[in-house]
Amino acid sequence: MDAFLFSALAVAIAEVGDKTQLLSLLLIAKFRKPWPIIFGVTLATLLNHAVTAYLGGWLSTFLSGPWFQGVIALSFLAMALWVLIPDTQDDSDGRLVKYGAFLTTLVLFSLAEIGDKTQVATLMLAVRFESVVAVTLGTTLGMLLANVPVIFAGDWALKRLRLEWFRWAAAFLFASMGVWMLLHLLWS
Repeated sequence: MDAFLFSALAVAIAEVGDKTQLLSLLLIAKFRKPWPIIFGVTLATLLNHAVTAYLGGWLSTFLSGPWFQGVIALSFLAMALWVLIPDTQDDSDGRLVKYGAFLTTLVLFSLAEIGDKTQVATLMLAVRFESVVAVTLGTTLGMLLANVPVIFAGDWALKRLRLEWFRWAAAFLFASMGVWMLLHLLWS
């Protein structure tokens, strides 16, 4: 349960202001069909995060020991710094629009998540918690918690929220996990 809840919370907070939210805004502005976009986000995230979490779980079975736990702890600290850097808006590929809201969302979200902070976080969380299913479901829920309101509320919400607060909250969560892991490593 810890893996699921922490993954959901960390990703939901880290996603605020991320390029996928900007992509959600672009998609809802273009299609005006929230449900196909939400289904596209869900499927793209499940597929991407399942593969990533599986890789993290696999790595955790082969790479163990204090040095590896130290690397993961430092990775959480690096992630805390990374989430403080605002994303820039990527241009969406207009050629995909002809395929409809669901397929366009599925493709664009899949591409946007490759190498994204959320994908890296999913990998690290899977290594930390050694629970592919809980991390995949948690990070997917976190992605939906961050993007579904944007899809429904459009740009109204982003004009009124201070993104810096969310970046700092996400940084705090990742830094806390990194510090906790380092302290646990030092005292064991």
